[in-house]
Amino acid sequence: MIVIEKAVLHVLDIDAAAAVYSDSLLPLEDGAKDFLIKHIEKTMNSQEAKNGVFYEDSVFQSQLMEYKRGNIDFISLSADTAKKLQRMLSQSAELKPADFIMCQVRIEDRSLLVIFKCNSHQGFVHQIYQTETGFGTQLANHYAILPGMTQKIDEFAYIDLEKLDIKVKSRKYTIDGSSVLLLPELLLECAPAPSPAETIKKVQQVVRKVAEDFGQDQVAAAAAVKTFIAENAEKMSAIDPNEAGKEVFRDSISMQEAYSKELNSKGPVEPVKVDKEATLKKMSRHKLSTDTGIELTIPTDYFENTEYIEFSQNDDGSYSITLKHIQNIINKS
Repeated sequence: MIVIEKAVLHVLDIDAAAAVYSDSLLPLEDGAKDFLIKHIEKTMNSQEAKNGVFYEDSVFQSQLMEYKRGNIDFISLSADTAKKLQRMLSQSAELKPADFIMCQVRIEDRSLLVIFKCNSHQGFVHQIYQTETGFGTQLANHYAILPGMTQKIDEFAYIDLEKLDIKVKSRKYTIDGSSVLLLPELLLECAPAPSPAETIKKVQQVVRKVAEDFGQDQVAAAAAVKTFIAENAEKMSAIDPNEAGKEVFRDSISMQEAYSKELNSKGPVEPVKVDKEATLKKMSRHKLSTDTGIELTIPTDYFENTEYIEFSQNDDGSYSITLKHIQNIINKS
């Protein structure tokens, strides 16, 4: 259960002088509470979010500790953070108007500080005006529309107020000629680890590369790694990238060693926790696209089952795919 304890919204703008920093809490009625809860539900288990650890000299961490001690109130903490974000954005060529939302929430037994950077977008709204004979309507372009309930907030951070664990998702911005992850690296000042989605993508890329380098079937290797990820997510809700190579290339020590070397070429790759439901959903299908324009979506469970599908290589080097035991075909176009 998600309980919104308090929240505040500050308005950031391209022109710093036009920014508005609220000195009162956000009223949690008229849909505001539903808006926050809905977006928390959509982001709290994001597989694109990175885990982070505060730098020892993090200014934000120092302010957060003062807030926990009662020396800084919630509105002051949020306003100081929003002003810092405004200063950073003013140095970036990608600056766009945005709303900065900070809220303190309780999710089960955890107390969390949540930050949403909501990039405003343009949209049309209706307006009603009075005429001499009654009422008229017109369309008006609105320049500060927040993400809707069905849309995603792309930049956010969750900070556990007890453990100080961080989960953060952020875009890269060019500031002073350098490309940086705005929220973790500059605002929170923390070291972000690769996200579960990034780790899974890297594992899949390395598997395909090793298979190609050794002249093996990349499609079969890609299917095998999906099966490995799905099985581990089902059993342990965690993925150890180093174990993936041992399983996918279990018949070749040389390929296992090549996989490990490539995977860890830029430093050790640690196991990552994954969201079971999201991972299984993503790994449940294998999409193939051929040079003839034919596309297939095959359940991962069936991929290595020759009773339903079989891959074979012809004498001329081309491939054939045989689908078996089909009782009915539905045209979904």
